[in-house]
Amino acid sequence: IILALKGFAFWAAFPMVKKYLNGATASSLSEAKLCSEELKCLAHTYAVAYTPTDFAEIMKLSSHISFNSLSEFEKYYPSVLGFEKRKISCGLRMNPSFSVIENPKNDPCQSGSRLGIDLEKIKNGLPIGIEGIHVHCLSESSAATTAQLLAVLEQKLKPFLPQLKWLNIGGGHHLTEANYDQKRLIKTLKIFKKKYPNLQIILELGTAVSWNTGVLKTTVLDIIEKENTRTLIINASISSHITNSLSTFYPIKIREAEEGSHGSHVYKISGNSTLETDQLGAYSFMESIKIGDDIIFENMMSYTMVKTNFFNGLTHPSIGIWRENETFNLIKKFSYSDFKKRLS
Repeated sequence: IILALKGFAFWAAFPMVKKYLNGATASSLSEAKLCSEELKCLAHTYAVAYTPTDFAEIMKLSSHISFNSLSEFEKYYPSVLGFEKRKISCGLRMNPSFSVIENPKNDPCQSGSRLGIDLEKIKNGLPIGIEGIHVHCLSESSAATTAQLLAVLEQKLKPFLPQLKWLNIGGGHHLTEANYDQKRLIKTLKIFKKKYPNLQIILELGTAVSWNTGVLKTTVLDIIEKENTRTLIINASISSHITNSLSTFYPIKIREAEEGSHGSHVYKISGNSTLETDQLGAYSFMESIKIGDDIIFENMMSYTMVKTNFFNGLTHPSIGIWRENETFNLIKKFSYSDFKKRLS
């Protein structure tokens, strides 16, 4: 089980992560560098497409490299063969057409997806040099869904599985969710491994690594009242700092409030940018809100920090670690220079 850096790249917490996960997957040269520098290991790298300059550096930092198309593999495999430092294991990302994600915007296995090779492309066999297959089909899924996925892969990839060295079944395994059936997952993986002892089975955890952790503490700057609607203006941006609200990965939770307009103290939440869409819907609070009150967003660790931007030049929230003994270690405080560097 390895870390998906695309969902959790908070390297200040990597000493804890390293106790439980055996490496990381990277989707760019920068993520591969982070894996090398902070996790002290080689990356399992997959990118939709590589540039020649980046690829030369990625080989130095990777133990596994997966390709999104046959043309990409054909283009770069000679470089892998000529790489003298160590052997790199090559794989192909496949689209097994196993769709369990309800929102088509987030489904990488829908028909026509740009992510992964369709099975018909390899019906005559895998290219020489391919040792693994990489799929990504799940999102916050149960152990039962992982079992379904492996059954589908066994059916569709049966001719290839005995000749491969590894099978990466991607992320979306909600291992740390309270009701996740970990025993079923273990049993499923053991049964599959017994059938194909030649395969190393790899899981990539993103959301599960930091599920239900991390808060964003904001302050109410103003309250706008118009047409029987009260809107809280906070000192952060929904679209710049809480971007998962736009990609609909999961609902945005606010402490001591419930989503919806069914209560007595109902407010809309708005960011402090000039973007009209920089807002959330209605939330019902336990008590009336005043200017200067804190609004605490829950479950803000996964995917959030790797997506923030500097729209309007709004200062990013500071980042730190709250320890069990209630001490707080400030890791990063942003300033004007961080905004300016983005533009240079």
